Amino acid sequence: MTAEAPVSEEERAQLEVSLPTALELCRLGLGTLIDIRQTFEIEMKGAIPDTVHIPLFEVKRMLGHVLSEDEQDILDAGKPKDMDVMSFFTMINQLHHGRDHLLLCICNSGRRSLAAASLLRRMGYDKALSVAGGFQAWKKLQQTAPPAAR
Repeated sequence: MTAEAPVSEEERAQLEVSLPTALELCRLGLGTLIDIRQTFEIEMKGAIPDTVHIPLFEVKRMLGHVLSEDEQDILDAGKPKDMDVMSFFTMINQLHHGRDHLLLCICNSGRRSLAAASLLRRMGYDKALSVAGGFQAWKKLQQTAPPAAR
């Protein structure tokens, strides 16, 4: 397999959801935020509470995708998460099918999460979406939200 083509504007419109919408879906128990950043990114920039961590580049490599040079550099920069194909599918199936949840992919800025949602959709997980703005939008929201809303 080769690296995926960039997501078209049409596909983006079908895949992307705003951060406030994603947070509300989670609050209502209809979705789960899946942080697809690499472990070192979470350690450096911070974690979003109540997310499931599934690093995208490790998953792509497990599934036989050829990583771009940039993706491989990011993957090589950190320590791999202890995950294999079986644990990945078990986790995704429990969320998507078992709990009937939306899979709300979030990365640092929203670009990689679009690719992750698109990949999951192509794999048959039709409830995969990307959170626009990613961690950067979440961080900004935390800085502007009143303390009771955090």
